[in-house]
Amino acid sequence: MIQCAVFDIDDTLYLERDYVHSGFKAVGAWMESEWGVDGFADAAWALFLSGRRGNVFDLTLAALGRGDLQAQVPAMVDYYREHTPHITLLPDAADTLAWLRPHLPLAAITDGPAASQQRKAHALGLVGLLDPIVCTAELGPGNSKPSPAAFVLVQDALAASGSQCLYVADNPGKDFAGPKALGWLTVRVRREGSLHESVHSGDDVDHESPSLAALRGILEAHIEWQ
Repeated sequence: MIQCAVFDIDDTLYLERDYVHSGFKAVGAWMESEWGVDGFADAAWALFLSGRRGNVFDLTLAALGRGDLQAQVPAMVDYYREHTPHITLLPDAADTLAWLRPHLPLAAITDGPAASQQRKAHALGLVGLLDPIVCTAELGPGNSKPSPAAFVLVQDALAASGSQCLYVADNPGKDFAGPKALGWLTVRVRREGSLHESVHSGDDVDHESPSLAALRGILEAHIEWQ
C-alpha cells in the first residue's frame, strides 16, 4: 500500500509556461530599465508560443533589432532564473494536496536550476507542505532525473520502501524510469498546455490522467488511509 506521495513540480502542480511568461516579463522590465529595450517580453513570449526553445533571448534581441546586446544574454538568463515568479498552484493541484496531506507524507523531486526551483516552491506555497523538496541539481552532476538518486534519498528520508511510494509527474522522457526501477507506483499527469503533452507514455507509467482530479480514483485502491 502507498504510504507516501511524491510530486514533480513543473507541469504537474502548475503550468510551466506560466513560469516562462513570468520570467520573460521580469527580463523585459530589466531590459527596458537598463537598456531602453521596449517590447522584449511580448516578443519573447510570441517566439515561445511558436515553439522556439533554448535560444529565445538571442532570437528576441535579433527580432527587435538589438543584436548589439547579445553579450547581455548570460545576464538575462541569470535574471530569468533568479526572478521571483508570479505563479500559483492549479486548482486541482491545491485540492489534491489538501486531500492527501492528512493521510500521507508528501514530498517533491524536481529537476532544473536549484535557485529557480526553490523560488518556484516558495511562490507555490509548497515549503512546509511538502517535505523534503529535493532539487536534483543540488545532488551533483549525473543525479538529475532519470537517475534514481533523488528517489532513494526520499525513500530514506520518509523511511519507506519503493513499493510504498508514489511519484506523480508529467514528462515520460525522464520522470518515471528512476522511480519505476525502485518499485514505485507511477502516475503521469498529461495536462492540456503542458510542454510534454504530445509525448506518449512508456511502460514505466502505471497510470495516466489529464489532471490531478482523477488521481483520487487511481489512489483509492492503493492508499492505506490513516
